[in-house]
Amino acid sequence: MGSSRRSTLAIFACAVSLLLAALLALSLGAVRLSLTELFYGLKEIDSPAGRILLHVRVPRLLAAALAGAGLSVSGVLIQTVLQNPLASPGIIGVNAGAGLSVALCMALLPGVVLVLPFAAFLGALASVLLVYGIARRAGASRITLVLSGVALSSLMTAGINTLVTLFPDIMTGLRDFQNGGFEGVSTGILRPAGLVILFGLLVSLLFAGELDVLGLGEITASSLGLPVRFYRFLFLALAAALAGAAVSFAGLLGFVGLIVPHMARFLLKGSGKRSFLLLSALLGAAFLILCDTAARTAFAPFELPVGILVAYLGVPFFLWLLFRERRKRHD
Repeated sequence: MGSSRRSTLAIFACAVSLLLAALLALSLGAVRLSLTELFYGLKEIDSPAGRILLHVRVPRLLAAALAGAGLSVSGVLIQTVLQNPLASPGIIGVNAGAGLSVALCMALLPGVVLVLPFAAFLGALASVLLVYGIARRAGASRITLVLSGVALSSLMTAGINTLVTLFPDIMTGLRDFQNGGFEGVSTGILRPAGLVILFGLLVSLLFAGELDVLGLGEITASSLGLPVRFYRFLFLALAAALAGAAVSFAGLLGFVGLIVPHMARFLLKGSGKRSFLLLSALLGAAFLILCDTAARTAFAPFELPVGILVAYLGVPFFLWLLFRERRKRHD
């Protein structure tokens, strides 16, 4: 099977999976809705089913889809630019940097939700550039990069805990934020963050060709005439914008940007970055929707924060990936 046909089939399958995951998320909950009730509720907003969908499940569905797509594509960009399959927004401290900026805004500018995505972007960008700079100075090995990110993430988390101590009024909001999840997500914060994510996805797709060249390595990319410094900064900024916008409403969700790119890479061996980015976005959206649906229904009437469920999946996956990379180096 040709790579083009394989890509088309994989993207179609992930699009269908996303649609099925969305229907499942809208149907399941404290009040279960049949397909008939679901479509009636979408048509008649004033009905009981319509109010449940409009005020609870549709915003939550959109939040999970946007966060999953944003974090997954951010992971693709970071892994490609840093030439490191172990890198992801959560592992190298990008999410924690965005989280610290959001915590600062919650403490100093309470109630100003429109500034949160911008603040999260600045924190995420500062973190990814700092980790990249440290890794380059220290030798830029894969393990050095991961360890630098873990250290920076711990520092940022300490900063968040310091803010909780100094501003106890933000304690409740930050506890949910640190766990990660979509309970009570509002359209006020989702709208600006969603626009940032959609814009970041579009720009990433437009420059997928340059990302392909950059993925060949900096020396090869330079020999092919690519302005490496410009595109390296552009893609790192896009990764920070995508991850920061997702963190601004989803909290500190880890491992999504690690798991999904590797799942997409398994499905699209040998395909170009444009198909890879699109598949990662669709797969990430479906993955996080399913995780959120499981987290809020598996232990009903109790709801498990989706960040905890993703961590249960992500930690074993990261350890498996770490040992696989170690075996590759020794072969």
